[in-house]
Amino acid sequence: MTKSELIARLAARNPHLYQRDVERIVATVFDEISKALAHGDRVELRGFGAFSVKKRDPRTGRNPRTGEQVAVASKRVPYFKTGKDLRDRLNKEAARAAGFAVAADPAPPTDNEK
Repeated sequence: MTKSELIARLAARNPHLYQRDVERIVATVFDEISKALAHGDRVELRGFGAFSVKKRDPRTGRNPRTGEQVAVASKRVPYFKTGKDLRDRLNKEAARAAGFAVAADPAPPTDNEK
């Protein structure tokens, strides 16, 4: 899904919002995540996942055209780790697509079980 497809889906699901407002909301969320990562912060969206920054150490690489060794500087790269809810949902969808029986979600605990 592209950013414009995301905006279109959100606008379709929320007809009370103007498309330009949905665009602004999506852009603001992405900008804030980017700013936090640029500052070295971690961004966690419960049930979805967590964005963080990892440092890659300097290394020796190879130029694919010439085979010559090249020094690659250290760098910071974004990292995303999926949340448990998202992982479970993806695995259930994959199991259904493969034709496996999928166990139903457990019922929430009753007052007596809490």
